[in-house]
Amino acid sequence: MNRFGYPDLGIGLGLRTTHYSNILGNRPPVGWFEALSENYLDTGGRPAFVLDKIAEQYPVVLHGVSMSIGGTDPLDFDYLRKLKALAKRVNARWISDHLCWTGVAGRNAHDLLPLPYDEPTLRHCIERVRIISDFLEQPLVIENPSSYVEFAQTTMSEWEFIARLANEADCGLLLDVNNIYVSAFNHSFDANEYIDAMPEDRIVQIHLAGHTNHGTHIIDTHTGHVIDEVWSLYADACRRFGDVSTMVEWDADIPEFDVVFAEALKAAAYRSDVREVACA
Repeated sequence: MNRFGYPDLGIGLGLRTTHYSNILGNRPPVGWFEALSENYLDTGGRPAFVLDKIAEQYPVVLHGVSMSIGGTDPLDFDYLRKLKALAKRVNARWISDHLCWTGVAGRNAHDLLPLPYDEPTLRHCIERVRIISDFLEQPLVIENPSSYVEFAQTTMSEWEFIARLANEADCGLLLDVNNIYVSAFNHSFDANEYIDAMPEDRIVQIHLAGHTNHGTHIIDTHTGHVIDEVWSLYADACRRFGDVSTMVEWDADIPEFDVVFAEALKAAAYRSDVREVACA
């Protein structure tokens, strides 16, 4: 178990509107669901009803895209108040967001924008993560991004930056294995070195997803099946970190529930196989 006592919830799925009826009607044997925070903050009606019903039957975690941890605008405490109330309402097991910035001067770019990995940026992010964790009254969980550009002012690797952020801000990590693969391909680094550098006691959750390979670069589109190379990295992560709550993302061209659920079953099989070998 990680240092925060956040539990291993098994294998989960992203909660998507197209699957609401199937989940409510059939109660599939999924370990837990990850809800996109912003979809439920300023809305009532069916989305709120469904989330409340699912939270009665499954563990739920909240995953956001609006904290702008690396941004220079002041932190949005109105947003954080709503997020904290939502987490309390659905008994969210933890709250996560991305290591990125999302806008400037009050304007939201609706994208997860990359950061330079240097000392000033690290100090800035550590301070903001600490403030957010204190406000939420629980350790925030930070996801590693996928990226497509690098900054000339970068002075350390992404994995060094994230490991230091986790340790010095005392936060958890959501290790997105697909994002590691995407960024490793785009920037020509060793994905296994990245995984090996992560602090074991900080890993709270793992993401798996598909992507779109354009030959010269990969875009993290969260569509399609998880590819073999990402499954291999997931197996490496399981060997390194043990059983960690794992969630499959599928956010574009979303197929019927059983197709996505099959990916979750595949993740469960990989995790089980690694455990059996470790115990042999």
